[in-house]
Amino acid sequence: MALCPFISKLANAGQKNRSWLCIGLDFDPDLMPEVKPLEFGKAIIDATRDLVCAYKPNLAFYEALGIEGLRILEELTEYIPSDIPIISDAKRGDIGNTAKAYAKALFSTFGFDAATVNPYLGFDSVEPFISYRDKGVFILCRTSNAGASDFQDLHCTTGFSLYEEVAQKAKEWNVYGNIGLVVGATCPEELRKIRSICPEMPFLIPGIGAQGGDLALAVSYGMDAKGESAIIAVSRQILYASKEKNFAEAARSMAERIRQQINRCLAARPEAQ
Repeated sequence: MALCPFISKLANAGQKNRSWLCIGLDFDPDLMPEVKPLEFGKAIIDATRDLVCAYKPNLAFYEALGIEGLRILEELTEYIPSDIPIISDAKRGDIGNTAKAYAKALFSTFGFDAATVNPYLGFDSVEPFISYRDKGVFILCRTSNAGASDFQDLHCTTGFSLYEEVAQKAKEWNVYGNIGLVVGATCPEELRKIRSICPEMPFLIPGIGAQGGDLALAVSYGMDAKGESAIIAVSRQILYASKEKNFAEAARSMAERIRQQINRCLAARPEAQ
């Protein structure tokens, strides 16, 4: 099976920048310096484009700004260098026809390289995204938020937890090699279990920084046997490293620091010795 173009683009960006760091491009007016969102986003991209393997805009922050927010999203998407993949953190998931429209919006209209998808409604809600064979589809599996255990840790009649069943289904659905999983750094033991179920699948791993996830464990348990395929997503810790005029420089300094930490953790893995 030929390698999915998104996976190739991700690997190339990671190798070029020696990085598995993904920066979330979100906007929180209470934490931002006094600059316009578009100016802020462009400055962050300019300061970090050589330090990342991907960018991840969360659509909620743009949608909250109305039509103007969508224009900002479109312009930032075009501003990101073409060799760096863009993961739309949209968490879409709905019945067939609606899912088709969501997939078209994210992949055809906006041109994102990948998207996060909620599998709660089952295969027909995910299939329209998977059918875009050149795009990445990150299925929510064991998320980083505090309430994730309300449902995701429940045991099914199979004897496995729901998140384990999601991982197994994702593995079965991955006929085009374009599926990945969202697994939070805040749940390292679950991350280790999921990696054992899907040994080669790319993982999008949020939860480092503001949410308190352990970076060393995320790298140790999240990377595949080659020391790849774990995208460490960080947003607030980098974006809001400073509220002053030097916010872009501060963001770069924090991003470089985290990238170095990831690479040190990679080098310390037993497989790398």
